[in-house]
Amino acid sequence: MATHNVIIGGGPVATNAVETIRQFDQGASRITLVSDEPAHSRMALPYWLAGQIPRDQTLTADDAYFSKQNVEARIGVRITKIDPKGNRVTLSAGGDLQFDNLLIATGSSPAGLPIPGVDLPAVQPLWTLAHIQSALDATKGNAKPRVLMIGSGFIGFIMLNAMHKRGWPISVIEREQHVLPRMLNGEAAGLVESWLAAKGVDLHCGTTVKQIRDANGVKVAELADGSKVEADLVIVATGVTPNVDLAVASGITAHEGADGGIVVNERMQTNFPNIYAGGDVAKGPALFSDEPAVHAIQPTAVDHGRVAGANMAGQDVKYPGSLSMNILDVCGLQCASFGNWANGGTGGAEPMTISNAAGPVYRSLLWSGDQISGAVFIGRANDMGMLTDVGMVKGMMQTQTHLGHWKGFLAENPFDVRRPYVASKVAQKLVGTTLLGRPSRTRQYQFGGAKPQPAVGSAHQAYVGTKAN
Repeated sequence: MATHNVIIGGGPVATNAVETIRQFDQGASRITLVSDEPAHSRMALPYWLAGQIPRDQTLTADDAYFSKQNVEARIGVRITKIDPKGNRVTLSAGGDLQFDNLLIATGSSPAGLPIPGVDLPAVQPLWTLAHIQSALDATKGNAKPRVLMIGSGFIGFIMLNAMHKRGWPISVIEREQHVLPRMLNGEAAGLVESWLAAKGVDLHCGTTVKQIRDANGVKVAELADGSKVEADLVIVATGVTPNVDLAVASGITAHEGADGGIVVNERMQTNFPNIYAGGDVAKGPALFSDEPAVHAIQPTAVDHGRVAGANMAGQDVKYPGSLSMNILDVCGLQCASFGNWANGGTGGAEPMTISNAAGPVYRSLLWSGDQISGAVFIGRANDMGMLTDVGMVKGMMQTQTHLGHWKGFLAENPFDVRRPYVASKVAQKLVGTTLLGRPSRTRQYQFGGAKPQPAVGSAHQAYVGTKAN
């Protein structure tokens, strides 16, 4: 009898696991995918919210795709119970599924906000397909709806950027002393706050919302500092929590709470060898850390799905660890942070920082010996786009390259990252690195059947072929 692989979820972990399994087993196994939402990319939702793409372009699979991959897709169905010892899951639609391998890719959910008025109409998160549709419905016919965003984290600011593109007036409430507290330090965040103020965004940091009330259809948020903010739409963006309930109830090792997750090893296995987990819900190997971590970002989800899929297909693939990274467009200002970006100062990594508020320009490299273990970049979109420094520093970190005397060079020449990148042969290391021991393949689903047309640019040989002096 064919091996039965059951996958819970429809995000990038799930679809990449499907394609990896098929890459290795050529259709020999049975795959069942169970997801309460259509398969889609959460990172595409802001583009739909901004009016740049239609809803269907956020989808990452359809019936034809699942048929081609020989996958039985049960969309709109939930798993209500996992029996690890009996190798069985129970469906919300009724009945059970037996599995040989199970992949839990249940993602995360918006954290709640325990205040009066959070259940009012037009007070909501922006996390799911339904949430985006609800926000668009609530603002239909209103060209300039006033938006109040509670929270200023990475996900919230992705949505803020989308609403800014529409020209909607926006106010932000952040309980911490500065915006993006899990992505930027105070000095870097100060540049972002000045930029937002110049763009007309109303910021309230260091305070909280006590309650939200409705005044003839207008939402009135009463703040702890005594002020009030009126809005037509209130977005609750106070963080996310991994969906570990199924795992906890079934005896799979997992930690609850905002910093929790299902504990997995380097093969993405849980404490049950035939049960895997990946993505936002998985607490797994991390670069520059001896402790497992949840990195709720698309690149990690893709890697987790591919590693889990390969091992479910009988391979022996070990994950070297994910890199914490956030890259964000804040109304035209590019922000990025990587690795242990907050580990500077006494007892931590050695910071190497330049800052110019007039730019605005901010760069901070965190050094552990002669390795870069953390970084923060801020700059205008054109400046950051024309330079590839962010990608090169990320490559140095992913390859954990020892830079030797080039550390001193960067201290004197902080904008000349190319020379140590080329001289240390980081590009060659990246080109020679594969996650699965074979070249990666293009996703098998493309919107409208479009085919990607990759091309090697003229700069490729300069980075890969240049010999160091």
